[in-house]
Amino acid sequence: MKPLVLLDVDGVLNPQRRSSLRFRRYEVVVDGEAHGILLDPRYGAKLVALARETGAELAWATSWEQHANAEISPRIGLPHLPVITVTDDLTSLTGEHFKTRPVADYVRHRPFVWFDDDLTPADQDYLHAHPGVGAFLLIDVDPRTGLTDHHLAQARDWLTTTVSPQGDVQA
Repeated sequence: MKPLVLLDVDGVLNPQRRSSLRFRRYEVVVDGEAHGILLDPRYGAKLVALARETGAELAWATSWEQHANAEISPRIGLPHLPVITVTDDLTSLTGEHFKTRPVADYVRHRPFVWFDDDLTPADQDYLHAHPGVGAFLLIDVDPRTGLTDHHLAQARDWLTTTVSPQGDVQA
C-alpha cells in the first residue's frame, strides 16, 4: 500500500502573510471570484522529492479541489494530483473539520501524512475511530508562515520509520 501525503492549500502552501521574499504573489480567479495567493515556487520540488524518497503519493485535501491542479500545481511545479472531494458536505458529526470525513473515506487503510492548518484533537479522534483509517500523522502548519522544511522533515521521518518500502506499516 503506497502511503499518501495530503496537501491543503490555504494556510499551508498559501500562508496568510509573506514570511520571506521567496513567496510570490499571484492573482487567480476561481469560480468567478478573484483571490490573491502567496506561493513559494520551491514547494513543488520539495514535495515531489518527499514523495519520491518515501514512496508516497501526493494528493490534494483542500477546498480548492480541482482548482488546486489548475492554479497551484503549475505555479509551484507539481504534477496533476489526485483530488479528494471535500466540499460535498460541510457538516461536522463530532466537531471534526469538514474535510476529515472525506479524507477518512479516501485513504482506505493507507498510511498518510496530512499537512493542514485547521485540524484539532477532534480530527485526530475521528480518524482513530474510523474503521478505514490506519496509521497517520497530522502535521499542524502555522497559517501565518505556511509549510516549512521542518514540516517536511517530520513527514519524511515518520514515513521512513513507520512505513516499509513496500508500503506496509512497521510495528
